[in-house]
Amino acid sequence: MIFVTDKAKEKVATLMEKANVGADNSYFLRVSVVGGGCSGLSYKLDFDNESKPNDQVFEDNGVKVVTDMKSFLYLYNTTLDFSDGLNGKGFHFNNPNASRTCGCGESFAV
Repeated sequence: MIFVTDKAKEKVATLMEKANVGADNSYFLRVSVVGGGCSGLSYKLDFDNESKPNDQVFEDNGVKVVTDMKSFLYLYNTTLDFSDGLNGKGFHFNNPNASRTCGCGESFAV
């Protein structure tokens, strides 16, 4: 499962509206893990409307979240949050599987 906080839900809805896909129920939030960043792995967020055969599909707090199986192994029980404070505005992943994260929180290692 991938969890979504209330603040992340609000920001996802706002961004979907700005991307003109908010009214289209076929769109969802795709969360994935890609190589890169100062800790080795980075998070990636996209809006998508095409599922792939091995996708894992979740819905939490009214947000449909889809991830591929490989990424899910790194994201299991992760919470997606959003901060709009002065110390780092943007999406943040609270990932219990990460052994270390970089200072900006955008990359991690396991």
